[in-house]
Amino acid sequence: MVGTPARCCAALGALLWGCALLGRGALALQGGTLYPRESPSRERKELDGLWSFRADLSASRRRGFEEQWYRRPLRESGPTLDMPVPSSFNDVGQDGQLRNFVGWVWYEREVILPERWTQDLRTRVVLRVGSAHYYAIMWVNGVHVAEHEGGHLPFEADISKLVQTGPLSSCRVTIAVNNTLTPHTLPPGTILYKTDTSKYPKGYFVQDINFDFFNYAGLHRPVLLYTTPTAYIDDITVTTDVDQDTGLVNYQIVTQGSKHFELEVRLLDAEGNVVAQGTGGRGQLQVPNARLWWPYLMHKDPAYLYSLEVRMTAQTVMGPMADFYTLPVGIRTVAVTETQFLINGKPFYFHGVNKHEDSDIRGKGFDWALLMKDFNLLRWLGANSFRTSHYPYAEEVMQLCDRYGIVVIDECPGVGIVLAESFGNQSLQHHLQVMEELVRRDKNHPAVVMWSVANEPSSALQPAGYYFKTVISHTKALDPTRPVTFVTNSNYAADLGVPYVDVICVNSYYSWYHDYGHLEVIELQLQTQFESWHRAYRKPIIQSEYGAETIAGLHEDPPLMFSEEYQKSLLARYHAVLDEKRKEYVVGELIWNFADFMTNQKIHL
Repeated sequence: MVGTPARCCAALGALLWGCALLGRGALALQGGTLYPRESPSRERKELDGLWSFRADLSASRRRGFEEQWYRRPLRESGPTLDMPVPSSFNDVGQDGQLRNFVGWVWYEREVILPERWTQDLRTRVVLRVGSAHYYAIMWVNGVHVAEHEGGHLPFEADISKLVQTGPLSSCRVTIAVNNTLTPHTLPPGTILYKTDTSKYPKGYFVQDINFDFFNYAGLHRPVLLYTTPTAYIDDITVTTDVDQDTGLVNYQIVTQGSKHFELEVRLLDAEGNVVAQGTGGRGQLQVPNARLWWPYLMHKDPAYLYSLEVRMTAQTVMGPMADFYTLPVGIRTVAVTETQFLINGKPFYFHGVNKHEDSDIRGKGFDWALLMKDFNLLRWLGANSFRTSHYPYAEEVMQLCDRYGIVVIDECPGVGIVLAESFGNQSLQHHLQVMEELVRRDKNHPAVVMWSVANEPSSALQPAGYYFKTVISHTKALDPTRPVTFVTNSNYAADLGVPYVDVICVNSYYSWYHDYGHLEVIELQLQTQFESWHRAYRKPIIQSEYGAETIAGLHEDPPLMFSEEYQKSLLARYHAVLDEKRKEYVVGELIWNFADFMTNQKIHL
């Protein structure tokens, strides 16, 4: 932990929280969040690769705004680095100052545009960022186009007017990213100013966090341009149900750009055969003898996906237009009883892991090869599920879960909510907005069966009851089809948020974080935990974290902590209780953790 003397700055003001520099707050996400897919009417241009990069090392971290770096090529502001996108910036270079940098960093790339994009006024050009951690401001040719708060969800801007203004063959994209965390961000954090000048330079500060993973930063997911017609399909919402052998696909479509349009909807099976069709912006498709979406290892033919093809034809002042979008659809149901979690009416047991988006050098940067290795390992392990601990993962991850039948507990970045001030109205309003963005992005994924609104908050604090009642109610209003939870490590008798969840998710590390070395107490303590929670709330329970650290190759017999034998013995004792309680009301176990991940440098937890 950070030593004293120190001064905690809860409100960063003008020093770091630079969105205030422009006099603008965060812009709420407008419109739909359909994943950019190519179609006969849509194109996409990847902007992955090397970008120009510069960290603002000035004491105030405001130099880039004061000198308006976004108004001219970044190289003219001073020395720049080549920075791969997507990646975290922390581990790419050899500069230790950059690894732990807190404040604004600047990215820039010159983009060559197809001629038809710049000359066809019937084409809408959109700039999209998969994620930027934590706060981002975006310019095109020096013109401000978007801001976004939150490090794990996409944002975009329609830049058509900026690139269709004349004989333009390229544009300059500039993105400023700030990784500073405050008590009101998600996740929260604080800035600690070290004021003892006999120990620290003047103005010295560090970022303090209450979560146990490294606060990687940068442009973590793909940045791209995509096009649609100016009259276009903006959003699609699909929910599914089953009536005996008939699958029911309920759809709602939102369009933009024209009031005079028609919509045609077709549902195709995996072989390309049309199995149902409809018209209009809202309706229900009935699929006789439907093939359901089943989790991995729960059915001989898991993860069956249909394709929902939507065609929009519109009349506009520039003439007729057509837009096409195809959405993968899995027909399945989710339900919860006092003792069971049901998928397609059958009991489902979460037999899986917790994960992180984390790897050497890349940090949290998206990587297809690494992602495929993870999924191959998951299936080799026999895992059927994971939780997106402790933030939303990339959209491509969700797509693979749909494709392979890996069930997901989709968690927002609500980790480290431990300070009383993080339960105030400012934090609450941002939390509600994050849940809106998360549900909007992931609502159509059949693999997503439950939302998680937080991990290990101080849910015994007095404000926690109202806070989580509000967040959970809001999430249920956004999506009535899925259960909602948060992950607790509080005592069952003191937790003020758990009354509002549908499934109780509990983290516990018996004989690891306490009763060190005493494996013999695990069974009693775990049984007591389960019985106390279920007696109090009569809800199904998931052991959402458990485990022990191990140094590979370290052996001790009898088992000692950090040895392979200790980990094996601890897990065996947990599994003995879990195997019994799953016959009653325990519906899952997610081990911590799937793979090693980076944390802050420290000698104790």
